Amino acid sequence: MRLFVSVDLDGLAADLAAVQDLLADASGLNFTDPEQAHVTLKFLGDTDESRLPALIDELAAAVEDSGVVPFTADVGGLGVFPHLGYISVVWVGVREGGEQLTRLHEAVEDRTVAMGFEPEDHDFTPHATLARMEHAGGKDLVQEVVETRDPDVGQVRVEEVRLTESTLTPDGPEYTTVERFPLDGS
Repeated sequence: MRLFVSVDLDGLAADLAAVQDLLADASGLNFTDPEQAHVTLKFLGDTDESRLPALIDELAAAVEDSGVVPFTADVGGLGVFPHLGYISVVWVGVREGGEQLTRLHEAVEDRTVAMGFEPEDHDFTPHATLARMEHAGGKDLVQEVVETRDPDVGQVRVEEVRLTESTLTPDGPEYTTVERFPLDGS
């Protein structure tokens, strides 16, 4: 099972698609499905199904450990990884709610690394991926849009964390929710 832990951005698909439209003329971009938009808290990768019960227990404990209660995330702004000189991912950020997402990420990271999952090799930046850059043909347009535009995407109420299975298909990844972990108070 190819797994990740996320907060889904339900209800923002049309707004995310509108931001993707700003980049539509940039060659080399492979856009994500805005209906599947999410903030990845932890990518777990290929995981043996036998580990699932313990993983679910640890993720439930991590969400509780975080102390995060339901909150509203304000999504907007643009960025890239790793940097504007070499773009591999174009993303939309989180203006408000980033602190809560970071606390959730840290709690999930602590519990999953203790289980033997690989630790993250970069700092956590709350974001949802809009596109991946396959080649640099449209790099100039992407740089211009990221530097000059600051789109407001919208707000989403965050009430749960999800453990999601990603199945890779020729048409892109298909996501299935394996387990939901309500935030305390939801």
